[in-house]
Amino acid sequence: MRKITLISCLLLFTVYLGQNAFAQEASTQQSPKAQSTAPAPTNHFYRLDFTVEEIGADGKPINSRAYSTIVVTDSHEVMSIRTGSRIPIVVGNLGTNGKEDTQFQYQDLGVNFDVHELREIGKQLSLNLSAVLTGIAGTSDSVFHQPIIRQNRWQSYVLIPTGRPTVVFSSDSLDSKGSTRVLVTATPLQ
Repeated sequence: MRKITLISCLLLFTVYLGQNAFAQEASTQQSPKAQSTAPAPTNHFYRLDFTVEEIGADGKPINSRAYSTIVVTDSHEVMSIRTGSRIPIVVGNLGTNGKEDTQFQYQDLGVNFDVHELREIGKQLSLNLSAVLTGIAGTSDSVFHQPIIRQNRWQSYVLIPTGRPTVVFSSDSLDSKGSTRVLVTATPLQ
């Protein structure tokens, strides 16, 4: 009788372990299926077209420069555009034994754009945009004949409708009655 009871207990224990193993195997097989039905994060690609316009006193554009790049939504990377020149500026002359040695300091001129935290909100894009425009003013220093450097610097969160140019930054010029503005156009890529 004890042998029958012992065999019955072992049989029940074996059946119990088999059911648990089968249940665990079934759950691991369903797990990838459950992951595939869960909505995956959707990243979308956009082309951003930046236009920097100098506006004359009459309100009409007198100069325009364009820059483009491709960006992706929900990325933690920073997209950057850097374009420009380095110009030498005389900062001093050293004379030794009747010989002069001119010293220069280089100044970066150009356009810098940084875009991060790009997200879709309906049919619009939200992004953190930083723009730095550095250039030579129309006049120069009359005493030392050195160039006058002008700089516009903006940084803000902006909301841009897709497919339409939008003025994101604007500023009056310091040396004229004109102004400078930055437009951004976001075009979705398929």
